[in-house]
Amino acid sequence: MQIILLEKIGGLGNLGDVVTVKNGYARNFLIPQAKAKRATAENLKEFEERRAELEAKQAAILADAKERQSKLDGQTVTVAQKAGVDGRLFGSVTNADIAEAIKAAGIEVVKSNVRLPDGPFKAIGEYEVEVALHSDAVAKITVAVVAAAQ
Repeated sequence: MQIILLEKIGGLGNLGDVVTVKNGYARNFLIPQAKAKRATAENLKEFEERRAELEAKQAAILADAKERQSKLDGQTVTVAQKAGVDGRLFGSVTNADIAEAIKAAGIEVVKSNVRLPDGPFKAIGEYEVEVALHSDAVAKITVAVVAAAQ
């Protein structure tokens, strides 16, 4: 299916690009999330009329993400979990736990922004984590997992 992108999507294209994607991806994700529209003549004309407005909106979103990235880069976030004497956790530290710790520090993120390529942390220690605030704004933080007081 041919679609017009209404925002930059990593690995797919930039605002205004007409790309071909699988039908399910377009119908189930891109179109309902208002990230794309079907590439019909009518929609192309409407997009060209609204291009400046959409570009300004995307520039504002990127500027906000860059600002949050500058605040977040190099920060250390501490997450306390119950742990055994050998340093293994009685559970794990997930992206939701890390997002909550970042929110507690005063920077707005959602759990889907936190990238854990090797899965949740299951031991005490310090870990490097990426927080993708935008496809062009990725912050690197250190997560310190410590044992909670029992």
